[in-house]
Amino acid sequence: MLTEEDSRNVVGATAYGADGDKIGKIGQLYLDDQSGRPEFVTVNTGLFATSESFVPVADARLDGDKLMLPFDKQVIKDAPNVDVDGGHLEPQQEQEIYRYYGLSYDGADGIGGDASGLRSNIDAAGTTQPRDTTGVVPKGHDTSGPETDSAMTRSEEHLEVGTTKQEAGRARLRKYVTTEQETHTVPVRKEKAVLETEPVTEANVDAAAGGPTISDEEHEVVLSEEKVEVSKQAQPVERVRLGTETVTEQQTVADEVRKEHIEAEGDVETRR
Repeated sequence: MLTEEDSRNVVGATAYGADGDKIGKIGQLYLDDQSGRPEFVTVNTGLFATSESFVPVADARLDGDKLMLPFDKQVIKDAPNVDVDGGHLEPQQEQEIYRYYGLSYDGADGIGGDASGLRSNIDAAGTTQPRDTTGVVPKGHDTSGPETDSAMTRSEEHLEVGTTKQEAGRARLRKYVTTEQETHTVPVRKEKAVLETEPVTEANVDAAAGGPTISDEEHEVVLSEEKVEVSKQAQPVERVRLGTETVTEQQTVADEVRKEHIEAEGDVETRR
């Protein structure tokens, strides 16, 4: 039995089971409210010591920096989880712990018997399971469920990837008018006066001598030319419509998933 002097050195000590296996570090010490004597310790167990198991210490002994517990390592690791509110255990929580370890509980100062009240049974997996005072092996506790068999379920998260359709943007047609310079080269014709002279011959002497011999006279010729005229005419040149088409591209997504891992400690042979 631990003494008040031992209580000062319990926290931080290394716990060992009745089978001699190292279990883990002592995390906390719980004292009886009335007598002030050590009643429970918590042992850090599990992978990376992330779990705490409550263990009665009525028959524990401190050997230097080692706390020797009267229960096998596997029994302690399989102890039920207890949520402690304000650092104080309720009577029903104490009773649950004692019942798990096969110890009687009188409700006043905890243990009503001694370690001889603990009776064990070896199950099919070779694990020592405590019995309660009726001799019935309590059901195991596992993250797979509150009541399980001797097997432990390992689970993994997997990503489920799908697609949903959502609006990504909008496109519209808009017609507007701009002005630009357009140049064309157009050939135009124009008349110009040309002075022509010809000698008087027998062929044209009659026309040449048909008028007065000497006189003043004018002769006029009308000249003409082509003028460029410009007009504008609108005409359709093409039709434009707005449609959609679907293209497929590869997009990579990544996220964190959690996986449970199960490790075995001790002399264990793996079979698959």
